[in-house]
Amino acid sequence: MEKLLSTNRRIEIVKENYKIISERIAEAAVKSGRNPEDVRFMAVTKTVEPVLINTAIEQGITLIGENRVQEFLGKEPDLHLEGVEKHLIGHLQKNKVRQIVGKVDMIESVDSVEIAKEISKRSEMQGITTDVLIEVNIGEEASKFGFAQETLEESLAEIALLPAVRVRGMMCIPPICETKEQNRQFFSQMNKLYIDFSSKIFNNINMNVLSMGMSADYYEAILEGSNLVRVGSALFGERIYR
Repeated sequence: MEKLLSTNRRIEIVKENYKIISERIAEAAVKSGRNPEDVRFMAVTKTVEPVLINTAIEQGITLIGENRVQEFLGKEPDLHLEGVEKHLIGHLQKNKVRQIVGKVDMIESVDSVEIAKEISKRSEMQGITTDVLIEVNIGEEASKFGFAQETLEESLAEIALLPAVRVRGMMCIPPICETKEQNRQFFSQMNKLYIDFSSKIFNNINMNVLSMGMSADYYEAILEGSNLVRVGSALFGERIYR
């Protein structure tokens, strides 16, 4: 009974958090000169139980993001995903590409030409085209995946030639910053890159998604141009690792 009450309370917390975050997203969008509808609210579902994910969907979430291939495939049968878009947002290993292609609507974490080639190859085998985002290592951190800014144009030109991937935009995870102003500098830098490459002519590249901002910094990311924020712990509470 105690576990049931705990789950019920967590469900109520998700409902409360969804409302608060939605209002803050709308506020930031308006403050940045855009309509609230122009910014998508992704629920990040890493370690989150299906009952809570389904609660978020019932509240109005139409986009979920999962970090790990196996975790998504394991939870998928228990999720109410009709009308819900599914993205893979975590680092994707080459040997897992075949398992996830065709299972999600977008792979946000394309961090190398090699991974893009594998996605294209597996997509071609299924007769589909997979939408992807290019992950940029905006803070040039050795510990993080993503393309370096100086190799971005060359890499995009190579990816543009692949027959079964379509680049829809960019994503980033900036360094942990001590101040919101520092955060905004990285987001601003990323937005400039996104705008610059959106204006370049490549085949198979039609950029309209800038995915940046997470639970701690989504408000600042929206102010600097993000149109997709990835929110996990602020919606579902602190992660419970098993």
